[in-house]
Amino acid sequence: MSAQIASSQDFSKPVQMTVSFRLILALYLIIPASVLLQLCDGWFWHDFLKENLPSNTGHFLLYQLLFGTPHIVASAILLCSNRDYFRLYKPRILRMTFALAAVFGIGSLFLPYYVFYVAVAAWTVLHVLKQQHGLARGLCKLPAPHFHGLLGLSVGAGLLIYLGIFLQARLTPEQAEWIKLVAGNLCVLLALGTVYSQRLVANTFGSWFLWSNTLLVLSSYYLYVQQYYFLAILGPRLVHDATAYFFYVAHDYNRHYEEPQSWLYRQAQKWHVHCFIVLPALSFGLAFVLQAYGDHVISLITNYWFGIEIRKAVTLGLLGYLGLMHYYTESFTWKGDSPYRRYIAFSN
Repeated sequence: MSAQIASSQDFSKPVQMTVSFRLILALYLIIPASVLLQLCDGWFWHDFLKENLPSNTGHFLLYQLLFGTPHIVASAILLCSNRDYFRLYKPRILRMTFALAAVFGIGSLFLPYYVFYVAVAAWTVLHVLKQQHGLARGLCKLPAPHFHGLLGLSVGAGLLIYLGIFLQARLTPEQAEWIKLVAGNLCVLLALGTVYSQRLVANTFGSWFLWSNTLLVLSSYYLYVQQYYFLAILGPRLVHDATAYFFYVAHDYNRHYEEPQSWLYRQAQKWHVHCFIVLPALSFGLAFVLQAYGDHVISLITNYWFGIEIRKAVTLGLLGYLGLMHYYTESFTWKGDSPYRRYIAFSN
């Protein structure tokens, strides 16, 4: 979700469930928790975590089932299960689908692998951080230059950290040190920019959000330098994914709790399934099936019928497509004029 959020009073109609800024802020406790784990690992546990944690969250199936895949699946369900939403955005979805097919199909014949990798990495980091900065801006009321300046520094540092972690095996020592140096300088500028921008924030709650987003990047850089790559990625991913999920669940509850507005929720009502649990149950269930069994099932089918074993058709193909479409659709489906926003309200 790429949020462009206003104040806690910016909603068009009364709703039953609000998105709590305090609950979102509590997610940032992953920052001190991760740093504390790293310190304890060095002081007391003889680097056990450093040696045994996976190098990134994508290698940790439990994390993908809890935070990574469900919010992407939930986003797709929200869009596709509501006929009026899908009808409204269908032309954009089709255009983007053809564009992705062209870029990753035809373009892969001409463009180097690293061009695709850096482009997707930049899109990922921008998507993750813009959501949180958008929420903070609604509370802090930062002027556009300050907002875009802090967002740009965060994305620049975050992208270098991302590349430093995921491309570590392909980087020369000189390249790795260059990435650390530049990312470190951007983090210093980010901290200084936050200090400068804080004077424009009128309330303490807004300052907490402003600094939480800055510390999210600074802590990732610190954990990256300390070679705790899993923890460096965990913080931003958990905060982003869980925040987005709060919005999806609140939206669907507010839209469907009085009278179901889609076939999915009408069917759930017939089965006496409470509307609050429909989206979580379906998205987590599908995430588990797709992550745990999708590739194996597709491989068996293609091998049986065509004698060809297709690997990662689901985890790389289908979920990769859904992920990129998620980045794209979330850039406009939550803007102020979107029908999504009619069912979202905020509380402190």
